[in-house]
Amino acid sequence: MLTLERVGRVAVVTLSRPPVNALDATLVARLDAVLDEIAGDDDVTVLHIRSDQKAFCAGADLALMRSCFATADGPDTMLKLVSRMQWLFERIETSPLVALAEIGGAALGGGMELALACDLRVAAAEARLGLPEVGLGLLPGAGGTQRLTRLCGHGVASRLILGAEVIDGAEAERLGLVQWAQPRERLAGWTREWAEKISVLPKAALAEAKRCIAAQGDPARDGFAEELAASRRLYHHPETRRRVSEFLNRSAPQSHSKETS
Repeated sequence: MLTLERVGRVAVVTLSRPPVNALDATLVARLDAVLDEIAGDDDVTVLHIRSDQKAFCAGADLALMRSCFATADGPDTMLKLVSRMQWLFERIETSPLVALAEIGGAALGGGMELALACDLRVAAAEARLGLPEVGLGLLPGAGGTQRLTRLCGHGVASRLILGAEVIDGAEAERLGLVQWAQPRERLAGWTREWAEKISVLPKAALAEAKRCIAAQGDPARDGFAEELAASRRLYHHPETRRRVSEFLNRSAPQSHSKETS
């Protein structure tokens, strides 16, 4: 259903459940296990989630939905899966790793919610993205209503969710759903280079910055106080001290001795 490969300091997770990487309890459990596997690896800085199928992830498994809605207790089974998806996506969102979603094809429903849990998203300009659940009498309940609204504001979230609208990657970039849109033929190489660029940055600083960004807008947290506390920790971090020292030494003015005759 998926593969895990370490490329330098990047953990590359490739979804591989034909034909559209549909989410079911097994795939959710596999993703959760991958997070467990890389959580204690100090050499991993970036979690790069991608697909080797035409779709990035087209949402919940249709066969599962069909069987669930055919029985009286089926909705409870479906709700249990949605709850597990919420838990998984929160793990990705709160992980100290920088999570990067490479969206080469359709990211719909739960697949879009998976991408929204990542810190960074790059989509093929031709990809299809959306949260169209209301068209089925449902809603994006694995975090979609909350994360999309937080990311793009009430106006955009209402447009896409209440209108069950599916847009392409270029429009997603314009609306702020993704940070970048690239032509499909350039997507894989471009994303791989970006992941590598981030991965060589100090892991502790990335984790602290991610945590402080998340504090913004949370009434239970004081983001400014968290910035100070994070800065205090980083000032004492060995890698920070080394990097700052090297930077200051490079920036120090050089003294030039005059030749005397």
